[in-house]
Amino acid sequence: MNDFSLWFFTGLEHIADLNGYDHILFLLVLCGVYEPGQWKNILILITSFTIGHSITLALSTLEIISPGTAFIEFLIPVTILITAAGNLINTEKESSPSFALHYAGALIFGIIHGMGFSFLLKSMLGSEESLVLPLLYFNLGIEAGQILIVVFVFLISLLLTSFFRVSRFKWNFFISSAGFGVAFVMALERLGELLN
Repeated sequence: MNDFSLWFFTGLEHIADLNGYDHILFLLVLCGVYEPGQWKNILILITSFTIGHSITLALSTLEIISPGTAFIEFLIPVTILITAAGNLINTEKESSPSFALHYAGALIFGIIHGMGFSFLLKSMLGSEESLVLPLLYFNLGIEAGQILIVVFVFLISLLLTSFFRVSRFKWNFFISSAGFGVAFVMALERLGELLN
């Protein structure tokens, strides 16, 4: 297996790993309020998320920054809580989400999630002479995984809203409420770990 395949599939597997469902959950609440026809907006959002975590992956792997593991693991569900809460506020108003706000949130929260990714990546990159290409390939794998997750969410959304006549309002409310609930429990658990 060449370097590209190794790092690309490592990134792909990392984002799609159900044991690390916090990243998947973030994508669900970030993208779930958009309709499949808004795919360009979604592509921009997940790319901004990738840019954010690429920055911190590079900085952390190069040991320019070294965030505390427990604190970052706590902040990850907090990013989901904030995103889901924003969706619920917009859902109650029955207005479309502010794209500029979602874009900024995806970028900033990508920075936080990147710190979470970096703990795994730093341990894997120990024997690599150059970090540039492995980081690039890893990020491309993460981006591909994110696109697959979003396509899957859109297919479910399309099925529910088109064939089962679930209203967009109910779908948005469901995905944001479920994301908020799961992230709230996760944040409490990680806060307990942080304080111990």
